[in-house]
Amino acid sequence: MRRNRKRPRASTEKTRPSVFWPLAGVVVPLVSLMARIEIVGAEKLPRTGAFVLAANHHSEIDPLIVAVAVWRMGRAPRFMAKESLFRIPVVGWALRATGMVPVARTASSAAARETIQTSRTLVEHGRGVVVYPEGSLTRDPELWPMRGKTGAVRLALTGDIPLIPMAQWGAQQLMPRYGRLRLWPPRRRMTVVVGDPVDLSEYRATGTQRDTLTRATTTVMDRIAELLAGVRGTPAPAERWNPAAHGQKETGRLDS
Repeated sequence: MRRNRKRPRASTEKTRPSVFWPLAGVVVPLVSLMARIEIVGAEKLPRTGAFVLAANHHSEIDPLIVAVAVWRMGRAPRFMAKESLFRIPVVGWALRATGMVPVARTASSAAARETIQTSRTLVEHGRGVVVYPEGSLTRDPELWPMRGKTGAVRLALTGDIPLIPMAQWGAQQLMPRYGRLRLWPPRRRMTVVVGDPVDLSEYRATGTQRDTLTRATTTVMDRIAELLAGVRGTPAPAERWNPAAHGQKETGRLDS
């Protein structure tokens, strides 16, 4: 597996807007004290233009790890965020100022309109967005990616946007799933692997049908699991963990 050890060239003002610089000035050094992030395949993340970056999610702190990695790859780390967060005075301002993408828990017709508008905005402004297809921290006991939701695929198919799989590993050493932050020892090793864009061409003709979206999402989650298997050095399970089959909720904290 090729390892990219050089810092990628900075991207354009469009992809790294000025509002991110003061935030990066605080967040990047702080995270660097806690984690030593190694990025593999940085060249596979588009330097310009829209993209959907689909990552695995196994620790409450891994968004910070992913954000710093994406920033180091020359792009602004925008995430999908719950719409309710945008109504919190200070938090809402910060989310809007950095171009985060609101996600409403609404009826299907409203969600479809939201997806169309979001994809248009990404394409128009040449922005990327990080999506956690699992929708929550994985329920898999071994921290493999579990069954995904269709939002990332919907977004990519609607706007004909590249969907890039990403696997990250090591954040659980810094903060175990639903556990406490561990600051010692400092600079724990984290690995972030970016894969080739997922080929969604076979799904475009019927991209609004539920079955098609489910199959495409399975393809994406399998690709993320393959990337993670390369990092962990062990084969991924043949099938993704299904919380419903184990009597688990798919959102919220996982009961012990």
